[in-house]
Amino acid sequence: MSVLVECVPNFSEGRDRKVIDAIADTVKAVPGVALLDVDPGAATNRTVYTFAGAPEDVLEAAFQAIRKGVELIDMRRHKGEHARQGACDVCPFIPIDGATMKDCVELARRLGERVGKELEVPVYLYAEAASRPARRRLPDIRAGEYEALEEKLKKPEWKPDFGPAKFNAKAGAAAVGARNFLIAYNVNLNTQSVALAKDIAFAIRESGRLKRDEKGNKVQDPDGKDLREPGLFKGVQATGWLIPEYRRAQVTINILDLEAAPVHKVYDACCELAARKGLRVTGSEVVGMVPRRVLLEAGRYFLKKQGQSAGVSDEELVEAAAQSLGLSDVAPFDPAAKVIEERFRKPTPLADASLGRFLRELASRAPAPGGGSVAALSGALAAALCSMVSALTHEKKGYEAVRDDMEAMAVKAQGLLKSMVRAVDEDTEAFNKLMAALGLPKADEAQAAARKAAIASATKAATLEPLGVLEQQVAVLDCAMLADEYGNPNAVSDAGVAGLMARAAALGAYYNVLINLAGIKEKAWRTKTLKRAETAVAQVNRKASALEASMRRKLRQPLK
Repeated sequence: MSVLVECVPNFSEGRDRKVIDAIADTVKAVPGVALLDVDPGAATNRTVYTFAGAPEDVLEAAFQAIRKGVELIDMRRHKGEHARQGACDVCPFIPIDGATMKDCVELARRLGERVGKELEVPVYLYAEAASRPARRRLPDIRAGEYEALEEKLKKPEWKPDFGPAKFNAKAGAAAVGARNFLIAYNVNLNTQSVALAKDIAFAIRESGRLKRDEKGNKVQDPDGKDLREPGLFKGVQATGWLIPEYRRAQVTINILDLEAAPVHKVYDACCELAARKGLRVTGSEVVGMVPRRVLLEAGRYFLKKQGQSAGVSDEELVEAAAQSLGLSDVAPFDPAAKVIEERFRKPTPLADASLGRFLRELASRAPAPGGGSVAALSGALAAALCSMVSALTHEKKGYEAVRDDMEAMAVKAQGLLKSMVRAVDEDTEAFNKLMAALGLPKADEAQAAARKAAIASATKAATLEPLGVLEQQVAVLDCAMLADEYGNPNAVSDAGVAGLMARAAALGAYYNVLINLAGIKEKAWRTKTLKRAETAVAQVNRKASALEASMRRKLRQPLK
């Protein structure tokens, strides 16, 4: 999935299981959406739902959930410890992968407009979607809660962004917005002292601690307001508590701004502060799920601290992050259960197959996998070799001056490797879709027209898939040429083989483009696509020939 958005609506019902489950069922019913968590609270009388998927699917799931909540929840009878003003009290959209905050703001506006219009519920936009500064913060919008809503709606300054400026006694009002991902994170200490845990928490959190004089008295400004010493990180809330079942204290943290306070830097700060107090951090835990990028960034950070190359696979980066952060300290850390994107990973039966099984399928009478998948596999092998040369260079003495360049190349090669591995299956999938289109019925005029359109669409897709593989070989060859120029001389032949595999991948993909283009009736599209393919082939041939010449020169020199 190229674009992934999360939604975390909070509903004012945390006790009636039938209502809680009914709202969850509406989310589950939307194709493409995964319900990640349902967290009801009896004391707060509130349930937090977490789901994710493609933007349009998540938007639909959010609306259907709100529709069901408005139908089943009566705010006139609601009591709970948590501040609230509506059946669906708050509904934020959060960018996860491939989505921007701007995308989520647009989703919030569209949802707000639909809820206001179709459900006749007043909607206020908040956080990054707020229409005015006074509405950015939820506490400001929710001031007075449900009980004050009727009078607030009579005031011009509290006219909702969407929906009627009229009190809906049963549903109340909703706040819809967009915000960054929030991480709940705990750092474990080798002590049962809550006071020591809190002392570390005060040092890292944005609000810091109360400022005190030499006698321990609070310091105040001329107006009598308590002064504070700010903490190390903006966007961090933290305190300390004791977990009896772990028999240890924790620094419990909410990270509201991952740019200002990356998890790995917060963890390192806790380690340094603990050491000053004679304590040790024994590990940490992520509460709930996290976007993959959080762990990838942490993995790169710790590998660089160790003097190792961060140009490795995502799996290695996640493992480095998990080990360095001690994420298995109190319970085993399973990326499949903790990383949001893993819930949306498409099956890749060919890429995940053993080499022997892949070759048996390739050698069978089945038309797919075929040349397109093999071309993609060749490109993957080329990119993997480039990454290998980088790793062998990074650890070699005397090559410190080129480490940064080689690491950047490895990061690029790893991205190309992932793309090529996906293409092994996607090429076969595109072929199978074309075969399915060819098998559609054509008994009458309408069926024949639908079949023709499906074939045209599937043929274009089957053409663009190898075209993407072809065009990416230009970048793979750039990596191979860098590996040849600056890489460990003992691995120069590997750079040469990478060039050969990239050229084979490019030409193999080119052949698949040509054979599929023959089925395209749209001349302008065919001409434009052919030009793209031939431009890429020319670039590939030029770079591959230069690399081959370098190989012959370097490898034959000692033999003369």
